Amino acid sequence: MSEVRVLGGAVERDDEILTDEALRFLGDLHDSFAATRDELLAARGHRREEARRTGRLDFLPETREIRESEWRVAEAPPALRDRRVEITGPTDRKMTINALNSGAKVWLADFEDANTPHWANVVSGQVNLSDAIRKSIELDTGVKRYSLRDDVEHATIVVRPRGWHLDERHLEIGGRKAVGALVDFGLYFFHNAKELLSRGAGPYFYLPKMESHREARLWNDVFTHAERVLGVEHGTIRATVLIETIPAAFEMEEILYELREHASGLNAGRWDYLFSVIKYFRDAGADFILPDRNSVTMTAPFMRAYTELLVRTCHKRGAFAIGGMAAFIPSKDPEVNEKAFAKVRDDKAREAGDGFDGSWVAHPGMVPLCAEEFDKVLGDRPNQLDRLREDVSVSADALLNVAATEGAATKAGLRGAVDVGVRYIASWLGGNGAAALHNLMEDAATAEISRSQVWQWVRNGVELDTGETVTEELVRSVLAEVRGELAADIPAELLDPAVELFEQVALAEVFADFLTLPAYDRID
Repeated sequence: MSEVRVLGGAVERDDEILTDEALRFLGDLHDSFAATRDELLAARGHRREEARRTGRLDFLPETREIRESEWRVAEAPPALRDRRVEITGPTDRKMTINALNSGAKVWLADFEDANTPHWANVVSGQVNLSDAIRKSIELDTGVKRYSLRDDVEHATIVVRPRGWHLDERHLEIGGRKAVGALVDFGLYFFHNAKELLSRGAGPYFYLPKMESHREARLWNDVFTHAERVLGVEHGTIRATVLIETIPAAFEMEEILYELREHASGLNAGRWDYLFSVIKYFRDAGADFILPDRNSVTMTAPFMRAYTELLVRTCHKRGAFAIGGMAAFIPSKDPEVNEKAFAKVRDDKAREAGDGFDGSWVAHPGMVPLCAEEFDKVLGDRPNQLDRLREDVSVSADALLNVAATEGAATKAGLRGAVDVGVRYIASWLGGNGAAALHNLMEDAATAEISRSQVWQWVRNGVELDTGETVTEELVRSVLAEVRGELAADIPAELLDPAVELFEQVALAEVFADFLTLPAYDRID
């Protein structure tokens, strides 16, 4: 087995997580699967090049038999049968306690887009989850004490590890950086799988950023191997896959099929999906140019096709369909709340009416509203698996019908993209991957859609509502204005690199696949 070296600095209670046995387990996972992961990342580039050449994607002819044959995923364990409200957030100690106390059915414990992968965050997040599972977690800030409440049912923990593309440079295995996804999964599974089972739950995961069923097959192989090594019954692990890339939308059934003994469902991730559409078709011409991001709602034809297909696919195969994020943070301004609550209510009512089994919120204050809308449809039922949506038929053209999206590219939209992108990157660099911006809880997907949209508008010479053409010079001018406005609120040691990084990923000739890759080089 390859040597495992810890290169990160000391973190409180790291001796409980980075044990010799746990590191050997990570080394085994890495030796078994890292090379396949590398091959699959290379395959992404080949498929993107094909999409660039043809200007389209399609359902795979070689997997037609999977789509047309009869099969179902494994039946859900009791802890995952009712998912009508799921709350998301990073694994810091305060969030962990608040999420478990929130009244949500599920907590997505996030090591990915809502988490800056500082080594301290990676390790302390594992400590916090270990304490939470054992019901020993508490926090005393000196101002307020946080602990698990006895009068609520605690949310079921579902962990989101990092995507396949991210490395963990603070661990070296066999002379190379560890695979971040295997680190997050491996440490959590090794320390907690048997404890979770003893408490009537299990090791459950959300899998992000996948682009093909072959990547799902790799996760399934990882799960099977890990279960065998730890002596846990096959199929104990359950995974919900985020369909947040455009190629994955064409392989929903195949992804479920590869994970069928471990699958729990699919989730519709809005911002990352829009980011992926731009990334894949960034040089495909006017038909793929999106208007202001805030005008691209879930009722846009191509987004509607994506979500309808997701519900249809999940229920056909006995899997749960989980809706998108309500990112609103309740305000002290009643008027702001009234308008935002109405939009969130409409969104959750639409999802429940379409057949989704549950949906996401980012703040405990939004849990009751989401629950109320799903209660209206579900009643006493835990889910809507019996609603097969056989009325839905979605073509490849429908999934790619970006041109039918209503809205315009505006100067305010450009300024908003620059503003929120810089604000978020500054927060991320400072160690906070879940940033409260303009009454919304934002994660890395927000910065990705912001910078990719600016890149797309520049490369296509988009004309704004003011008559101005989006050029590199215009973007730099807006960026300078935004920097001046934020200087009083964000320390220069965070603001300056955030501005520099946003400019880099929004204006570079070569499009960066993920902004978190160059951003990772700027943190400890």
